Amino acid sequence: MSVLLSDVVSGSAVGLRGRLWRLSASELRAAAIEASAEILRLEAVRVAVVDELSLRPDDQVIASRGVGCWLAANTMLQVRDGKKIAALGAALRPFPAVAARFDGGDCSFEHAVLIVAFCESPPKGMPEEALPRCVDLLLAAASGVEATTTKVRSLIATLERIFESDEIPPAEDVDRNELRIASTLNGRVVVRGDFDALTGEMLLSALSNLTMPTPAPDGTPDSRSAAKRTADGFTELIRRYLDCAKTGVDGGQRPHVNVHINARDLAEHRDCAAAPAASGDGVAVSDLDVGHMPWLGPLSVSQTRLLGCDCFLSTVLLDGHGAPLDAKPGKRLVSAEQRVALIARDKGCAFPGCTCVPAWTDAHHIRHWANGGPTVMNNLVLLCRSHHRLMHRKSGFVGKWVIRIGVDNKPWFIPPPSIDPQQHPRPANTTFKT
Repeated sequence: MSVLLSDVVSGSAVGLRGRLWRLSASELRAAAIEASAEILRLEAVRVAVVDELSLRPDDQVIASRGVGCWLAANTMLQVRDGKKIAALGAALRPFPAVAARFDGGDCSFEHAVLIVAFCESPPKGMPEEALPRCVDLLLAAASGVEATTTKVRSLIATLERIFESDEIPPAEDVDRNELRIASTLNGRVVVRGDFDALTGEMLLSALSNLTMPTPAPDGTPDSRSAAKRTADGFTELIRRYLDCAKTGVDGGQRPHVNVHINARDLAEHRDCAAAPAASGDGVAVSDLDVGHMPWLGPLSVSQTRLLGCDCFLSTVLLDGHGAPLDAKPGKRLVSAEQRVALIARDKGCAFPGCTCVPAWTDAHHIRHWANGGPTVMNNLVLLCRSHHRLMHRKSGFVGKWVIRIGVDNKPWFIPPPSIDPQQHPRPANTTFKT
């Protein structure tokens, strides 16, 4: 590094702009990289110093109601930022591997915060022995010039889906969905919504082609902001729906959502992050057994299996490196003829006592097709979305209800002991007699 370049990185920025013309493009790039590394180093120094001060506070710190507030009062930081620095220092103490990577400048402040938050509140279904390997995966995703916050968040979401528990992840909890539409005083309409990941995936998929930047006829780039393009696309989506007015027949084809998952993983869920690695290379993020949506990322195996009951299936053959070799066109797992027969047999949701109409039902595989269950009438039953989700995964009900086809070739439901200690089989809905 030249003397001038060294002065740029270690000196003051006062008057610097008038001297930068002396540097070549390569020296400017080197200065930017070196300055960024210096920022990471000083950030780690500040966190360590502030944490030590929090352990040995003096009168000034105590009078400021904590080291975070003291730091903000004596610097140009906001109080919330001072508290974040103090909180990270305290959070790093129980996790020396994360602290070492952060102190070495290989992990940014934001990424360290995400990783320790995961370590402090790991998924409920994750065994303690899996935490070190999860930390290694997270640190690998947070290190290097290719590390991004999106990448780290995506891996955290993937790990949360891997270690599924009876509790539904927030991203898949449809009971939290909300949509508020209100008119304003000036006649406009305000829309605010909060949806589960699958609904968001459907919305983003539907808007994808309608929100792309569109150049003008003369080639001028689209001047609309991303928010304006999204609003225009949403308007066009509603217009097309109203123009076509095609809402499907009796729960016809599933919404066009693509979910990717390894067939082996779909058939048998593996706690691969908790299992020992086959080699010293560790586990790649792409090998983790979860579903994946193109827009919103990981989807739990339970939710993927639910969607797989009644969908179009496309098979893609991959080589040892994950590159596609061949693809077969999609096929309907439940044919239109089979669905007509299911409606004639089940009259709607077959779950005992449910009166949901056929149009709002899914065709559920009693034995999942990924586990070798055939797509035949004696392995299919109509269930509404609520009871379909219950059969795949619902807090407190996972795998406890059993469906069997009786001698009458109709579905019967065996309740869990918590509902019926004798587990007497119950006939499908209210149309059948005991």
